[in-house]
Amino acid sequence: MVNPGTKRLFGFVCLLVLASSCILPVPPASSEVRRMRGQTVYVPAYSHIYHGIRQAPFYLTVTLSVRNTDMKTPITLLAVDYYDTAGKLLKSYIKDEVKLDPIGSLEYVIVETEKSGGAGANFIVRWKADKPVSEPIFETVMIGTSAQQGISFTSRGRAIDTQD
Repeated sequence: MVNPGTKRLFGFVCLLVLASSCILPVPPASSEVRRMRGQTVYVPAYSHIYHGIRQAPFYLTVTLSVRNTDMKTPITLLAVDYYDTAGKLLKSYIKDEVKLDPIGSLEYVIVETEKSGGAGANFIVRWKADKPVSEPIFETVMIGTSAQQGISFTSRGRAIDTQD
């Protein structure tokens, strides 16, 4: 015989699963592949976030991942620039153009001890290609640990200018 409490718990869990599937539907995958010859991309980055009542900063390591999703054509990075919360340029990561081979990726890291970016830091990435390519992926991964506390999350880039 099944315990009545177990039945209620099972019913409650089923209700939660059903409710969450109604509230948070999974968007359909886009079948359209965007092809372009270049972009300027804004990528959010958080060198720290705030926590607790006193809004204490929790410092994070930021990794910018640049991924060429095209299987045949390289892309060229023209700029990878890191800005602080106020929009002040903190660092330009490339001086000369950088070629990124098909399906290749590059990473740029802001270490946890680099605190100047702030909670509103960002990267501006400019790239081009000789012919239209599938849209690259630009995302940041933030991670931090302190004592037994750990946090990690990602942000995706957003095109702010496109060259088709």
